[in-house]
Amino acid sequence: MDRMLYIAMSGAKQTMLAQGAISNNIANVNTTAFHQDFSAFRAMPVYGAGLPTRVYAMAERPATDLTPGVIQSTGRELDLAIQGDGWFAVQARDGSEAYTRAGDLHLGAGGVLTNGAGLPVLGNGGPIVIPPAEKIEIGVNGGISIRPVGQSATNLAVVDRIRLVNPDARELVKGADGLMRMKSGAPLEPDAGVTVASGTLESSNVNPIEALVQQITLGRQFDLQIKLMKTAEETDASTTQMMKLS
Repeated sequence: MDRMLYIAMSGAKQTMLAQGAISNNIANVNTTAFHQDFSAFRAMPVYGAGLPTRVYAMAERPATDLTPGVIQSTGRELDLAIQGDGWFAVQARDGSEAYTRAGDLHLGAGGVLTNGAGLPVLGNGGPIVIPPAEKIEIGVNGGISIRPVGQSATNLAVVDRIRLVNPDARELVKGADGLMRMKSGAPLEPDAGVTVASGTLESSNVNPIEALVQQITLGRQFDLQIKLMKTAEETDASTTQMMKLS
């Protein structure tokens, strides 16, 4: 009975991990440019001394769904959406270079251009810093122009250019912070072919109905595994009782 109990127990544990991944997808259904995680199960043999005698279930995140979300109009000048393929380069909290498609930009302390998560947006020479300005314009190529305070409407100054990159999707990996990075860890060069549209944002690519159905299915699987553990317990008790009678 120990094999039956072990399989049911490991299956229940891994189902809970898969439920956590789906719950995270549902929680980010309204997060700008969030990319949902896939979840899958597979059977793994238990290795040790001698021959493998049993298997267990293992939940894993085989990949991240990089399908773009729907582009929504906001009318806000600092809201940007990538047109087609491409990513914004940002500085993660650990100081490393990372990539996101979230273009909800803001001016932080000292004029540092950040996204909605408060991460500095990278330009040609590092984090972009914008001096005091009456107007900020961002072109389709990510170029940032400002009208300095006290200057006329025709007096625009170019301050920097948002670093837009277009890596091979197969080389990207999602970190625990939700940001994408290159598997090699190497920074990427800007790609002049990547363009943006101002006044728009990309929505999350999570389908809430599909995610809820997955969660319900996982809940039923968990209940079944709990019942299987209960059956193993009852069978073991019955076997012990028979041995006592004999």
